[in-house]
Amino acid sequence: MARGTTGGSRVGRGARRPELRLPPLEPWAGDGLEPDGDYDGLEFTDADLTGQDAAGARFMDCALRGCAVDGTKLRHARVLDTALTGPRGVGTDLSEATLRDVELTDPRLGGTQLHGAVLERVVVRGGKIDYLNLRMARLRDVVFESCVLVEPDFGGARLERVEFVDCALKGVDFTGATLKDVDLRGAAPLEIARGLDRLSGAVIGTGQLLDLAPVLAAALGIRVE
Repeated sequence: MARGTTGGSRVGRGARRPELRLPPLEPWAGDGLEPDGDYDGLEFTDADLTGQDAAGARFMDCALRGCAVDGTKLRHARVLDTALTGPRGVGTDLSEATLRDVELTDPRLGGTQLHGAVLERVVVRGGKIDYLNLRMARLRDVVFESCVLVEPDFGGARLERVEFVDCALKGVDFTGATLKDVDLRGAAPLEIARGLDRLSGAVIGTGQLLDLAPVLAAALGIRVE
């Protein structure tokens, strides 16, 4: 099970990180995932889950290592107290899923769908995720650390105690998002494509402000000569 720990005092209250203590795990010996399946205390190693349907399934105290998740359907799934290491795939569907006390390490993902999902005490560490869809999602106590996010979409999402630590944030969309105690100081580069007007509730560094100045000026209709 996981226990939350208090992060550093970067902005307001720091994000609480999961601290996983997995029990002894049994190797997964199934032929495939099932909708509404119940997976407890299992280890999935190099499993090919491509295109499988596990909508509504529950993963509790599990470890998934090196699994292929191209087009895997996990809509409404619950991923709890679980470590995901090295997942790879395009178009994984986790829309309206719940991720709580989860460590995601070294992902290689593209077009992952987390629309309307709930993320609480989640760490994403290392790796690269292209076109991450977090529209209308709720993120609380989430840390993105040493990873690359290309054109992530937080449109309409609510972010509370979210930290970006030593990571690249390219072409991010904050349109309609609500930010509270969000620390962007560790994002380099910090490239905001849309939603500059939603940065109330976030903190950025002086250098980042200078980098964003041309975009801010354009958004405000200011001509700089």
